[in-house]
Amino acid sequence: MYTVYGDFRSGNCYKIKLMLHLRGQPYRWVPVDILAGETQTETFLAKNPNGKIPVLELEDGSCLWESNAILNFLAEGSPLLPTEPRLRTQVLQWQFFEQYSHEPYVAVARFIQFYQGMPAERLEEYQRCHKGGYKALRVMERQLQLTPFLVGEEFSIADIALYAYTHVAHEGGFDLEPFPAVRAWLARVAQQPGYTTMGG
Repeated sequence: MYTVYGDFRSGNCYKIKLMLHLRGQPYRWVPVDILAGETQTETFLAKNPNGKIPVLELEDGSCLWESNAILNFLAEGSPLLPTEPRLRTQVLQWQFFEQYSHEPYVAVARFIQFYQGMPAERLEEYQRCHKGGYKALRVMERQLQLTPFLVGEEFSIADIALYAYTHVAHEGGFDLEPFPAVRAWLARVAQQPGYTTMGG
């Protein structure tokens, strides 16, 4: 059985939880408190030297880290990861987009508002996050006006990667009202067999 080290409120950790539920894969969840410094202990750093969650521990004790890399591992051999090279590359394209153009804005704004309660010294950063986050949402809206999922007609790990923080974007102060295609896509993801919510 897999063991997941994570925080139920983290979008990056939720990607893994959602993926395991969609695939009907049993797992053990070990809660890790980032704010209490639990990712910086020697025990944790032995699992992920980068000191971040999530970490997926395999049955042989080896560990995988970086949420999108873990998604690729868990999706191997399933319809959630296309085998056709162009489609598989498009999945990767959206995963890189999520990590470079979406998560640094949407997730960070949520952290400042939801986790930290909007400290005054981070207000300027929060506003910058909104600028970048809305740009990312516009990119998604454009694609989702054309196709039901991010990579064409089929639900994939590209959708899981971007659903995680988009569906809680309001917790970072984002208004999804101007993005009808994104909102319809969120509903489609939530209808997938095996879907589970973010909370613990």
